Amino acid sequence: MSRSGRDRMMDVTGTSDGSGSPEGAHTYRMPLARLALAPGAGRGPLDGAWWPRCDLLELELPALVGSLDPGRGTVARVIVDAVAWPDAPRTVLAPSRVIDVTLSAVDAEAHAIVLDCGAVGRWELLVIPPGESVAAAAWLLNTAADPRNALTAAHMLALAEAGFEDDGR
Repeated sequence: MSRSGRDRMMDVTGTSDGSGSPEGAHTYRMPLARLALAPGAGRGPLDGAWWPRCDLLELELPALVGSLDPGRGTVARVIVDAVAWPDAPRTVLAPSRVIDVTLSAVDAEAHAIVLDCGAVGRWELLVIPPGESVAAAAWLLNTAADPRNALTAAHMLALAEAGFEDDGR
């Protein structure tokens, strides 16, 4: 698991960015994404995993995109499963750019998000359900980021469910 502390694991409210509007309203930004990436892309069915805090793509996507190393490319478009993200907006504002969101009905992407970085490549990430247990999410993050991993997103989620079903969820 990268860049996340236990004290922020389930924080869905984010933190104030200090730019309250004149009317007293505040804007918020999500904490850093809970993300694990393989050292390189294209070695298996997945390039890593992402554990969003909630299912609102418009809140989660800017944090995900902002946490990526610039050497991995600039995300111009994301592809998400239409069933998993039925209310996904067609565009999301991220730091200094607008990201196009494409809905897909392809079964292979049912539990994944694809980050399209144009000529640099595409990153396919397992999407760990926001309410997943810490133990299962840690296993999924580590396994998906392992360059030797040959499991699909659906298979990994099924194994995590079977292995962590007695953890109090």
